[in-house]
Amino acid sequence: MKRRNKVNAEFSMSSLTDIIFLLLIFFMLTSSMIQINVQIPESDSTTVAPSDIVVMITKDKKLTFNGKRTNWKELEARIAQEVHYGGNKPNATVNIVSETGVPWERVHKVMKIAAGLKLRAIIATQPRK
Repeated sequence: MKRRNKVNAEFSMSSLTDIIFLLLIFFMLTSSMIQINVQIPESDSTTVAPSDIVVMITKDKKLTFNGKRTNWKELEARIAQEVHYGGNKPNATVNIVSETGVPWERVHKVMKIAAGLKLRAIIATQPRK
C-alpha cells in the first residue's frame, strides 16, 4: 500500500485575531489623545445658502442662535422649536458660523444636533485672502 502525503491547507487564525485586537486597542487609545485642529475652509463662491437657522460659535465659548445668546444645553431644543414653528420645515438648514480657532469638537457637536433632528448643516466659509 502506498502512503499518500496530504498537504494541510488550514491556516490558524488565532494569531491574526490577536494582532487585529491589539491594533484596534492602539488606534482607540491614540485617537482619543489626538486633538483635531481644522481651519475654517476658504472659498471664492458667492453662493448664499438659505439662512433659516444660524448658529454662531466664538473662540471665547460664546454660542448664539439666530443672533440670541444661548448655551449648549438649550441649543437642541431651540433648533427643534424653530423648525417646528418655522414655515420651511422640509428644507430647514442649520448654518454654522465659526470663528477661526474654535475647536472642531464644538462645530461637530452642532452638526450632530442637526443630524439628530434630520436637518442639513452647512459650515460657513471665509473669503479667500
